[in-house]
Amino acid sequence: MKEDEVYMERALEEARAAFDAGEVPVGAVVVCRGRVIARAHNLTETLTDVTAHAEMQAITAAAGELGGKYLNECTLYVTVEPCVMCAGALGWSQVGRVVYGCGDEKRGFRRFAPDALHPRTEVVGGVKEEECMRLMKEFFRGKR
Repeated sequence: MKEDEVYMERALEEARAAFDAGEVPVGAVVVCRGRVIARAHNLTETLTDVTAHAEMQAITAAAGELGGKYLNECTLYVTVEPCVMCAGALGWSQVGRVVYGCGDEKRGFRRFAPDALHPRTEVVGGVKEEECMRLMKEFFRGKR
């Protein structure tokens, strides 16, 4: 879907900002009724907080923007498949859709907690997958 690619590109912009800041390059945006209401990237190093994942930051910002904790009319676009922690938070927020770029076989929710999301949440993977994966590989190649 063309719309998913447009918003994933916005998430990639956030991931590139994380990369430039020395953070693991994961970016996220939350879209509600055709409007970006939150954008975020990993801040775990900056905040010295293991919970400061892009998705967690985006959920908090989106809830603040909407004035409520439920994101059932929203779509979260994230460059990498959410981890179990983030999937749990997305489940509690009842987010309507999760669209991710590349999978995460080591820490992704599909492997460890495939039922963590709300039962009505639609999941779409593989949007701009190559670009998302390339950014992650480039980051970790520089760390080794």
